[in-house]
Amino acid sequence: MPDRKVDYLLIGGGLASANCARWLRGSGGDGTVMLVGREPDPPYNRPNCSKGYLRGEEAREETFFRPEEWWSEQEIELLTRTSVMALDPQARTAKLSNKQEVAFSKALIATGANVRRLNVDGCELEQIHYLRTLGNADAIREGVTEAESVVLIGGSYIGCEVAASLTKIGKRCTMVMQEQATLERGFGARVGSFIQRLLESHGVTVHGGDELERFEGDGRVAKVVTRAGLQLDAEAVVVGAGVTPDVQLAQRAGLTIGERGGVRCSSRLESSIPGLFAAGDICEYDSVVHAGDPVRIEHWDVAFNHGKTAALNMLGQDLAHEEIPYFFSVLADWGELEYVGPAYEWDEEVMRGSLEEASFTNWYLKDGVVKAALTFGRSDDLDHARRLMRDGRQLDERGRAALHDESVDLATLS
Repeated sequence: MPDRKVDYLLIGGGLASANCARWLRGSGGDGTVMLVGREPDPPYNRPNCSKGYLRGEEAREETFFRPEEWWSEQEIELLTRTSVMALDPQARTAKLSNKQEVAFSKALIATGANVRRLNVDGCELEQIHYLRTLGNADAIREGVTEAESVVLIGGSYIGCEVAASLTKIGKRCTMVMQEQATLERGFGARVGSFIQRLLESHGVTVHGGDELERFEGDGRVAKVVTRAGLQLDAEAVVVGAGVTPDVQLAQRAGLTIGERGGVRCSSRLESSIPGLFAAGDICEYDSVVHAGDPVRIEHWDVAFNHGKTAALNMLGQDLAHEEIPYFFSVLADWGELEYVGPAYEWDEEVMRGSLEEASFTNWYLKDGVVKAALTFGRSDDLDHARRLMRDGRQLDERGRAALHDESVDLATLS
């Protein structure tokens, strides 16, 4: 027999579960709510780990989703340092790492993602860091206190943001990446080259088109050796090799896994088993604003909005998730990328504004249809991008030219 029963079991200690709990309470859900998270901290804003918190500009409490007393005020049971070890969807029970067995009526699975760890010679040396949690950020900040040279492995968000943050606090940063330009896999060579030039203008050295061969050192990392033969001094290393959705619990429970590696969900974020929902990094859902295509995005803002939709559907509102995914990347105080999408593939890019003036919107089109937009210093264009994406109409040559022409009011474009 289960030790206890709750109405809503929220699995995972990130923003997806936190916002789900918030909307359950704020939308009339008066049943019992339990949120189970494996981290020692209550739910917090993960992007801060590579930005202000990493630089020591924010206190730990400033990153929290809500003050610690909020959880008890809302009568939400918050279990930190606790994992769900097994889930039985048919019996509607979960076994926790604290040895309790909990019965539930409905559940949200929001187990997030795990960093990809490198398996190369020297990977066990000290001062090789990965960044996912506040604890990781603490270790990096402490580890670079006396360091002068830091090497970043990878040219995506973590590599770029950490390089910017550590440079800002006086470290000499070098990036090694497989891409020819930073962030080009997601945003293309033109935007990627702009970001790389921005980093380089602030003193970051970037080695593209190369990859890690091995680490060297005596107990502690001292050198990074690349396939191309570079030997880079390193008193600390931060690896940003991407993440993989943590779907192990969902797989063991028999939930369907989709082609993008996430838990396959309907547009309502309900999994293949009724009453079990998914959100955040693991959620691969039928997007009504992407012509029904399955979408999975790894970003805190997406998880945040998933939490709301899941909560409302747990309460029986039968709503499709219609929010267009948005995410951002802040590079110290040098600038901010904002993006709506995603465009998994595109055949045309249209630039509005100027790279030279660091004020632009790059539009991503497939067969003349706007699939995504990335802005730098032009946030106002994002609402127009969302409208065009929802509309889904094919733009003719004149329409595509209007995306480029700043004399044309985007509000007139449809």
